[in-house]
Amino acid sequence: MSADDLSHSDDWLEAELRDELDEDYEIELEDAVLSMKIREIYNKAHGPSIPRPEYFRSLLHLQAELIKLQDWVVHHRQKVVVIFEGRDSAGKGGVIKRLTQRLNPRVVRTVALPAPSDREKTQWYFQRYVPHLPAGGEIVLFDRSWYNRAGVERVMGFADENQVQQFFDDVPEFERMLVRSGIRLVKYWFSVTDEEQQMRFLMRIHDPLKQWKLSPMDLQSRVRWEQYTKAKEEMLARTNIPEAPWYIVPANDKKRARLNCIDHLLSLMPYEDVPQEEVTLPDRVYNRDYERSVLPPELYVPSKY
Repeated sequence: MSADDLSHSDDWLEAELRDELDEDYEIELEDAVLSMKIREIYNKAHGPSIPRPEYFRSLLHLQAELIKLQDWVVHHRQKVVVIFEGRDSAGKGGVIKRLTQRLNPRVVRTVALPAPSDREKTQWYFQRYVPHLPAGGEIVLFDRSWYNRAGVERVMGFADENQVQQFFDDVPEFERMLVRSGIRLVKYWFSVTDEEQQMRFLMRIHDPLKQWKLSPMDLQSRVRWEQYTKAKEEMLARTNIPEAPWYIVPANDKKRARLNCIDHLLSLMPYEDVPQEEVTLPDRVYNRDYERSVLPPELYVPSKY
């Protein structure tokens, strides 16, 4: 490769990296579309977080390690389930977004089930979750899980106390069965303070891009903060088993919560580098008789920007 070719290659690579970082920055801006007044109050309450350059360097390093974990899971046909639970607005979705951002969606799937249908309400409670469990070489992230029964269903009255107690009796053995089957099961609870949740709800109310996140259930979680606290404490006490312990993520600082959670997840997995096939770009095949047809202009997306 000539010096000119190498220079062009470097220019192309730099442009690609800029696009990647622009995408990261765009994601980060999602947390910043606020009215100036709310932003001022929020910053005063939190103080400085991790500087943006340091945060992105750490995030990119962890995401590179996640790719190694993904390759290890595929190579050794591992099965991984990660459960994300916590208060409404605690930042579970933000962690999942950064965790999956550079991974293969055919390997790493996010499951966020809607409210059960009338038919599903008559099934064995765990039945609708089982089809989403991973096969060999897959990672499944549950954005809320069967622990809905111990949280929102209990507090909001969608499950009676007999059903809740039956859940507490069943879930330890259900999870032991998953672990015995070869699934690596990790459970995270994202914790925010009362004041932090109120601030985040106010941010969503004043941010038109995030108002869709405020469901009637979310608003009720403010009214029933103490009930949710009692339900959480009993849930953690009765379902924290050696085979599948709970890990609590302090999440008042979103950036630190993301980095700490991803770093901790990596620390739980005995992943290592796996053999990789060398990738080479094949030569383009040219056919002298081929003529590219001209497509009608109405097929193209208009260029408005």
